[in-house]
Amino acid sequence: MPGYLALILHAHLPFVRHPEHENFLEEDWFFEAVTETYIPLLRMMRRLLDDSVPVKLTMSLTPTLCAMLQDKLLRERYMQHLDNLIDLSAREQKRHRNHHPQLRELPDFYFKMFCETRAFFVDERKCDLLSLFRELRDAGALEIIASAATHGLLPILQQQVPQTARAQILTGRDVYVDLFGAEPSGFWLPECAYVSGLEPILQQANIRWFVLDAHGLLHGRPRPCRSIYAPCYAPAGPAAFARDPDASRQVWSAHEGYPGDPVYRDFYRDIGFDLPAEHLGPVARRSRKFSGVKYYRITGSGNDKQLYDRAAAEGAAAHHARHFLEQRRQQIREISDFGFDPIVVAPFDAELFGHWWFEGPIFLEQFIRLAANERDFRLTTPSEYLATHPTQQIIEPATSTWGENGHLGVWLDPSSAWIYPHLHIAAQRMSEAARTHAENCREFADRVLKQLTRELLLAQSSDWAFLMKTGTAREYATKRTTDHLARFSRLHDHFVTNEVDEEFLRDCESRDNLFPNVNWRYYI
Repeated sequence: MPGYLALILHAHLPFVRHPEHENFLEEDWFFEAVTETYIPLLRMMRRLLDDSVPVKLTMSLTPTLCAMLQDKLLRERYMQHLDNLIDLSAREQKRHRNHHPQLRELPDFYFKMFCETRAFFVDERKCDLLSLFRELRDAGALEIIASAATHGLLPILQQQVPQTARAQILTGRDVYVDLFGAEPSGFWLPECAYVSGLEPILQQANIRWFVLDAHGLLHGRPRPCRSIYAPCYAPAGPAAFARDPDASRQVWSAHEGYPGDPVYRDFYRDIGFDLPAEHLGPVARRSRKFSGVKYYRITGSGNDKQLYDRAAAEGAAAHHARHFLEQRRQQIREISDFGFDPIVVAPFDAELFGHWWFEGPIFLEQFIRLAANERDFRLTTPSEYLATHPTQQIIEPATSTWGENGHLGVWLDPSSAWIYPHLHIAAQRMSEAARTHAENCREFADRVLKQLTRELLLAQSSDWAFLMKTGTAREYATKRTTDHLARFSRLHDHFVTNEVDEEFLRDCESRDNLFPNVNWRYYI
C-alpha cells in the first residue's frame, strides 16, 4: 500500500447560550450547524457503516461545542427551531402549489429534510448526538480528538501568561476524558496556531500528535526530509502533521474550490431576505435573518439567480468526488516514488460540509465510497499512521497558523487588538488568586475560582477577535468579550475583599454553565 490520506474535520462553535432571553439570534449559529452539518455527517457515517463501507475519519469536537450539544435549554430551543422550520416549509408548499414544477419541488424537499432531521434528533437519538459520535468511534469509523477549552489562541496566551495556555489545553483534555472515557491521542490547536513552548504542555496532557499548516513543518529546523508528507516529532514528544495545500485548495478555496461551482446551492440567497418578515413567522420574529430555506443555485456573481436543481447538484458532488480521488491518487503515486509511505493530511472546518457547502456531505460520502476500492492509497487517521510508522524525524516546528497569510494577523487586527491587554491582566489576576488559595481552599472559594476560570476561558475565545475583524457580528463579539471580562473583574475584586455577592455568583454560574468540573489549579 503506497500511501495514505487522512481527512480531518474540525467541528467548533463558540459557546453561545442566552437563558436571559426567550430568543437569541446568535444561537442560530448552533441550530444551523446541527441541521446542516453535524446531523448530515453523522447520518452519512452510519449509512456507510450499514453498507459495510470502510470509514476512516478524524474529527475534533471542541469543548464549547460539546457543552452546547449537551445543554438541556439549547436542545429544547433546537426542537422548537425545527418545528418552526417545518411550519415554514409547509406554508411554502401551499404558497407554491400552483407555481413552476421545479419551484413546487423545492418546498417539498425542505419539508422532508426538516421532518427527517427532527425525527432523527428527537425520536431516534433522544436529543443526544454525542452518544452517536461515541458509537462511531467505538465502531472504528471515527477518531475523535480534543481541542482547547474555548478555542483560545495558544501562542498569544503562552506569551502573555504561560499558565493560561496550559489551562486551555489541560481543560480541553479533561473535558474529552469526561465525555469519551479515554485520553485523546490527537489535539486540534485552535487556528492551527503554534509556537515553541506548547509541545511540553501537550506532552503533559499525553497528546501524541497535532496538526500544523504546511509552513509550520517546512520552515522547521532542521528542514523535514520528507517535506509535509510525513509527520515529524517535536523535541518534547508529540508528532506534528502538516496540512496539504493542494488537497485543501481544491475543496476550500472560494475561487478554485469545488463549492464555487454554479450548480451548487447559493448560501446567501435565502427566503429570510426575499419574503415579507410577517410571512416568515416565528422563524424570523419580524427580523431579517437566514431561514435555511434557499431556492437558488450559485449561478453567477449577480442577483439574477436560477432555481436550485437538487439532482444536478448531487451529480456535481459525485463528479467532484471522483476528481478529488483522481488528484489524490496521482499526488500519492508521485510522492511514493521517493521511497517512503506518504500521508496526505487534509483538514477542514467541519461546518464547510453542509452549512457553507450544502452538498459537502454528499461529496464526502461519495469520495469515501470510491476510496474504499482504491489500490494506490487508503484512508487512515494520524493515530493509525503513527502506530505503523513510529520512527520519524525530530524537528523544531516553526511558529505558524492556518490563518490568512500564515500568521496571526487576523486575530491581531486593530479592530480587536484592544482585547489582549485586558486578557493579560485578567490572566495575571487568575494566576495570583489560584496561588493564594492553592493550599487551603474552602467550598465557597472553590466555587468562585471555578467561575473565574470559566469567565476567563470564555473571554479568551479566538472567535471574538475573528468576528471583530470580519465584521459579521462585531457588536456581539465585542459585547461577549467585555461581558466576560466585566464578570471576571467583579467576581475577582469582591473575592479579594471577601465580599462576593452569592446571588451574582449564581447568576454567572447559570449563564455560563459549561465545564462543571473545571480545574482552576492549572493556573498555579
